[in-house]
Amino acid sequence: MIRLAASETLIPAPNIEYYELSPILIVFGVGVLAVLVEAFLPRAHRLHAQLALCLTGLVAAFVVVCTLTDEAQENARAVPQKVAAEGAVAIDGMTLFLQGTILLLGVVAVLLLAERRLGGEFAASAATVPGSAAEKETTRLGWVQTEIYPLLMFSIGGMLIFPAANDLLLMFVALEVLSLPLYLLCGLARRRRLLSQEAALKYFLLGAFSSAFFLYGIALLYGYAGSVRLSDINAAVSGSEDNDALLLIGMALLAVGLLFKVGAVPFHAWTPDVYQGAPTPVTAFMAAATKVAAFGALLRVFYVGLGGAKWDWHPMFWGVAMVTMLFGSLVALVQTDVKRMLAYSSIAHAGFILVGLVATNAEGLSATMFYLLAYGFSTIAAFAIISLVRDGSGEATHLSQWAGLGRRSPVVAGMFALLLLAFAGIPLTSGFTAKFAVFSASASAGGTPLIVVGVLSSTVAAFFYIRVIVLMFFSAPVTDGPRVAVPSLTTALAVWIGVAVTVFLGVLPQPVLDLADNASFLIS
Repeated sequence: MIRLAASETLIPAPNIEYYELSPILIVFGVGVLAVLVEAFLPRAHRLHAQLALCLTGLVAAFVVVCTLTDEAQENARAVPQKVAAEGAVAIDGMTLFLQGTILLLGVVAVLLLAERRLGGEFAASAATVPGSAAEKETTRLGWVQTEIYPLLMFSIGGMLIFPAANDLLLMFVALEVLSLPLYLLCGLARRRRLLSQEAALKYFLLGAFSSAFFLYGIALLYGYAGSVRLSDINAAVSGSEDNDALLLIGMALLAVGLLFKVGAVPFHAWTPDVYQGAPTPVTAFMAAATKVAAFGALLRVFYVGLGGAKWDWHPMFWGVAMVTMLFGSLVALVQTDVKRMLAYSSIAHAGFILVGLVATNAEGLSATMFYLLAYGFSTIAAFAIISLVRDGSGEATHLSQWAGLGRRSPVVAGMFALLLLAFAGIPLTSGFTAKFAVFSASASAGGTPLIVVGVLSSTVAAFFYIRVIVLMFFSAPVTDGPRVAVPSLTTALAVWIGVAVTVFLGVLPQPVLDLADNASFLIS
């Protein structure tokens, strides 16, 4: 207790559950230490120090998450269903599962960012003007951009909080903490810097608009419920029989902010430009981990805070899921750039994940979490392979340049083909298991129309995935075409981890499905 000398009024000291919050604290602590490394360590030693520091921190945070998960299972879902930090952070099954997923994806992303054998994906100095003498000088000196590591750690810290936030103000803070570093990272490409900076600017401006919508929605829901705590909002919704305008408008504005982060239609416009312009390792991390965090926040808000208003938001998500699946699949058909094709593919996958979300039951929650895990690893591996196909100007991302790649580099082309088949949902891959899980959850909740649209969209999507496979293996190689560069150990490890998880979750998915089932509970 804190005593005020003048009035002798007692103020209760906040109770902070440091152990439950330790994964978040570890990641942010590593981010702070990484900043100090940038400030005090000589440039020549920063890269290896940052790499070791970030990997150690992420692994340590994951170990703590595993320990908390074991305690959750041992106590039969009783003890771990609690809130921390004065009720601001929810510690439940979904929080732990998604935090573990984000940390694992973060480890693979750090490995991908550490690539230096290919000349580096990041500008030698972000402050130099593209094409200037200063840029040429820093490139000549061989400067290595290591500021990306603290930025990455702070973004991961925000992602860990985002799906765990039990009140809307903390969720907004987490949204900004995870987004601001990404805006910077998107503009740090070493080649095609103007395109990269344009992508960063677009992402920043559209992200600022979506954050404004989200914040305005918080204000309206506070006016409706008198609280920003999700449980209080749900109590106000459940106790009201009127269609209050504040509730409906606030709910819609929250949905805009969150659907923007997952890249769902009609809030998808930033996705192809940012995916194409950002450095490929950043695109890989953003495409995988941001989706996990954003869908976790969607589940938290609409299952916990607005569960009592299900019949108000449920039809909206039905429509968004259908349009997103169809739009992403159809527009991907006409893409000629591999990164843009995968960008529209990610939009379609956002629709598939929404199919699990609108099931609004434990089976839907479990299927959604499994889908996020499976899609995340496949996506990072796919973008890692894209970074290896290069010509004299850097990455060769035009589809015509991939003709005959399977003849020149059958192993790399084979792995990319496997990942494309996983995205298409072909059996014995993680994509098939994930889609089957979300469709089964939707069927049990009466979502047959969603399944029909999902199957049609998957059929359309299979065409452009298989088109790339045919191009790689059954077309004549391009004269003086791109080569597959030999990566460093870290990039090779990132690719093999992604491919291995894709195969494992397709052949032996049951252990992870059981883990997701055991984690499919939320604090209400």
